[in-house]
Amino acid sequence: MDESHTIWIEKYRPAKLADIVGQDEIVERLQSYVKAGSLPHLLFTGPAGVGKTTAAVALAKEFFGEAWHMNFRELNASDERGIDVVRNQIKQFARTSPLGEASFKILFLDEADALTPDAQAALRRTMESYAQTCRFILSCNYSSKIIDPIQSRCAIYRFRPLERTAIAEEIHRIARSENLTVTDDALEAITYIAQGDMRKAINALQGAAILSPEITKAGVYAITATAKPEEINELLDLSLSGDFEGAEQVLAQLLRERGIAPNELINQCYRAIIKRPMDERLRVALVDQLGTTDFRLSEGANSDIQMDALIAQFVINARRFS
Repeated sequence: MDESHTIWIEKYRPAKLADIVGQDEIVERLQSYVKAGSLPHLLFTGPAGVGKTTAAVALAKEFFGEAWHMNFRELNASDERGIDVVRNQIKQFARTSPLGEASFKILFLDEADALTPDAQAALRRTMESYAQTCRFILSCNYSSKIIDPIQSRCAIYRFRPLERTAIAEEIHRIARSENLTVTDDALEAITYIAQGDMRKAINALQGAAILSPEITKAGVYAITATAKPEEINELLDLSLSGDFEGAEQVLAQLLRERGIAPNELINQCYRAIIKRPMDERLRVALVDQLGTTDFRLSEGANSDIQMDALIAQFVINARRFS
């Protein structure tokens, strides 16, 4: 396939453990398994886009070399969540002997927290029965959704959100490879949007690169449909000064003219409020209202009414604690 048509998150996915950025401690421990030639069952947990899948694939490549495809299989538990996928696909792969000179196979189960409790119970027994021929790597966003018997059978690795320096390093590497110029403001915008998620960062870079080889702050925000921090601050300034009409106009522009999703605005307001200097009582009241609005939207409430009500509550609470 022509690499020019490949999405960059796949084109620049690290092929070796050593190439994974921002997770040095985890990478070092995984490399020790390769040196020892032994591997326990693993549980990778953490937010999206921080390297869990990449680490699993890179680990398999380093264990099995060029023949890694023969002894490695990836399944996504969110596609088939029931017990049948464990009884059929997973068990069938686990029970067969490894190929070539490999002493075991690796089954990578992505989004394992999507498995039903019955499926997880069946998986626990499969992990016990075929431990000699197959090692399991489970990946999830929330380890609390994995039953305790499975957690106790795995070495647990908690991937943290990537720091700004790690994202900046990868963005600069891709930019050099693609002959792009990334301004400092654009890099700040990319790291602000990414929130520790490398996939978001690379997608934002590729989207902006379609517009121009010179990546600018404006181009990044335009392609990602994200409000600029100064726009969020303007919305909060007007709300907390008691100017409901002015704040509503800014809100309408962001929601209707810019097409920014209400949930995204709530997340950005939360990040701004946490960092903003203000009376602690006011901060608590605003965060509480953000949580209430987020819940109502998740339950299917009208987004226009709820977002206007959020701004109204900001105005009311600002007056209460002024």
